[in-house]
Amino acid sequence: MFNYKHLQYFWAVAREGGIARASERLHLTPQTISGQLSLLEQRLGVELFTKVGRNLELTEIGRLVLSYADEIFSLGGELEEVIHQLPQGRPQVFKVGVVDVLPKSITHRILEPALLMPEPVRMICREGSLDVLLAELAVHRLDLVLADSPIPPTVSTRGYSHKLGECSVSFFAAAKLRKELSGDFPQCLDGAPLMLPGSGTQLRSGIDQWLDKNRLHPRVVAEFEDSALMKAFGQQGTGIYIAPSAIEAEVERQYESIAIGRVDEVKERFYAISVQRRITHPVVAAVMDKAREMLFVVE
Repeated sequence: MFNYKHLQYFWAVAREGGIARASERLHLTPQTISGQLSLLEQRLGVELFTKVGRNLELTEIGRLVLSYADEIFSLGGELEEVIHQLPQGRPQVFKVGVVDVLPKSITHRILEPALLMPEPVRMICREGSLDVLLAELAVHRLDLVLADSPIPPTVSTRGYSHKLGECSVSFFAAAKLRKELSGDFPQCLDGAPLMLPGSGTQLRSGIDQWLDKNRLHPRVVAEFEDSALMKAFGQQGTGIYIAPSAIEAEVERQYESIAIGRVDEVKERFYAISVQRRITHPVVAAVMDKAREMLFVVE
């Protein structure tokens, strides 16, 4: 009988791009996964991967097997979704992936309506990179992905990007650091310690362009993928930091900081990505409607 566990290991290696990343994802040793792949190849009597340098690439038959694996796990996800939605008095399961660069405060406000539904909901949140979460969405392991950008044109995953909204960004500083800054905003940024989001994001690109345009040269002291960690360092006065203007008052209160300026030219955008063009999942619909209705109003 066909061993679907072996197929899952193969699917993970193909999707993650290698045995090392798949082993981290599955919490197994690379040796275990390598051994299971060998058993699958022996069972099928074909080679699924070919080694190119240090990388593994799918063979032609490997790509065929991957297409079947995608369909198999997609059907499994659909079955799980149907079972979870059966009217047996159990909470409806809402599985959402959150791209790791999204601000936690914004994410909380987007997802909060899910737990305020008339019927009980059990929310399962996963955090990760956009490509990994899109792969999970494609096989119905997630109902929704929250991201700071739409599906990239280079990604073959079928899905639909629904824009929730956008807002400007604000610069913040701890009170002690603010007193040390010279001049008004934005000139006070020149030469000042600044903490930035990680490179490769839409937000970072926008900030870099704005700084160049205004000929500002702050002293970059740190870069963060986790916006909450950046705010924690900002609270201690490590450097000026950035957050969405939509949560300006909240950031000032929670992190004991002062908003020193707002930049309307730089926008932080928020998207909900689904496999459906027309949203039918009631929790997904509630989350998207509330976000569009009240989240991105900046006072």
